[in-house]
Amino acid sequence: MAVALTGGAIAVGAGRAPGPVPVASSAVDPGALGGGDLDTSVAALQTHLRTQPKDADSWATLGLAYVEQARTKGDPARYPQAQRALERSLSLAPDDDQALAGRAALAAARHDFADALTYADAALRQNPYSERALSSRIDALVELGRYAEASKAAETADDRKPGVPVFTRYAYVHELRGDVATARRVLAQALASATSPGDIAYVSTQLGQLAWNQGDYKAALARYARALAADDTYLPALEGRARAQAASGDRAAAVKGMETVVSRWPLPGPLVELGELYEARGAAGDRDRARRQYALVNTWIALARAGGVDVDLDTALAAADHGDRSAALRAARAEWGRRHTVHTADALAWALHVNGRDTQALPYARRATATGYRNAVLLYHRGMIELATGHRTDGRASLASALRLNPGFSPLGAAAARTALEGAK
Repeated sequence: MAVALTGGAIAVGAGRAPGPVPVASSAVDPGALGGGDLDTSVAALQTHLRTQPKDADSWATLGLAYVEQARTKGDPARYPQAQRALERSLSLAPDDDQALAGRAALAAARHDFADALTYADAALRQNPYSERALSSRIDALVELGRYAEASKAAETADDRKPGVPVFTRYAYVHELRGDVATARRVLAQALASATSPGDIAYVSTQLGQLAWNQGDYKAALARYARALAADDTYLPALEGRARAQAASGDRAAAVKGMETVVSRWPLPGPLVELGELYEARGAAGDRDRARRQYALVNTWIALARAGGVDVDLDTALAAADHGDRSAALRAARAEWGRRHTVHTADALAWALHVNGRDTQALPYARRATATGYRNAVLLYHRGMIELATGHRTDGRASLASALRLNPGFSPLGAAAARTALEGAK
């Protein structure tokens, strides 16, 4: 009952906290862009390439900058520009590791994780120490559901190129296995090594997200405050803070904060979260406001699809709760056909559930929780499906676990979990 966007992958689902996959604090090396404002750097690169059109390195840097602009602005229209720039770079220097790593980052941003892995491997054959390629390789393996390989890739990356981008991915691989203590320790190490405001904001937000997932809202708010002290415009921290405020009972601040986020970053996650915050207030006008937010998700999905992004996972979970349930099931099945992750298993389970196919849904719901990943949304979905299939003891246990882990995991989902748990006594 909420949607969230990650940098490398978009995840939409009931109360899903932001991000299944952490992304590097920047897809672009600020030094390569000369530092400063990204838009200014892009304009400078464009000017330079008009006079030096055979500069392969600059084309690669420009391509990566477009990927970064798409991420920071929530603008998938940048992806075709990124593709053209990276293709131009590779036409001039077919074995350039920076351009190959850029293609990996672009493919991951478009949710084509098989291609992301292919390009990352190609880049690493040219430069085994490419931080960007090492990071994209971990992302691709995670999003393909190849978790054991992702763990090995994270260890390799940590050996070759330790630093903030690798540390954050290493932490997430451990979090997926339920090893929260290691994830927290590694993120703390990443924060200790962070020096730029961007990296401090990014890692502090990841620590806030980890605390949020465990229901520790006080710690989450402190981490988001640290992020915003480093960069008061950092939208993922503003979004995370609003979620934590809502879960802590400060709905007015949460609504105000999320309205600020969607005015600058109209992505599925904050749009649906804001819609659900409106809906939870219950007034007629708020219900109309909520519907407008949900409609904007469809607008973003259409733009993303036009930018070459695979949006089936977004469609599946957004439509399951706030749209065409048949379309949700079609999209979930299509995405499951491409990759088997905890999030795609959860998406398919929930889409089957809302279409009344709970017996089919149950194996997927159980698979979604099989790695030990501590995620209240996945437990909530599993519990509702277990109750619907007559597994009352299991269903009560799953719902109780969800609420014990993160009692405010969703403006609407947490209330539905409490109601179902009370009714199952």
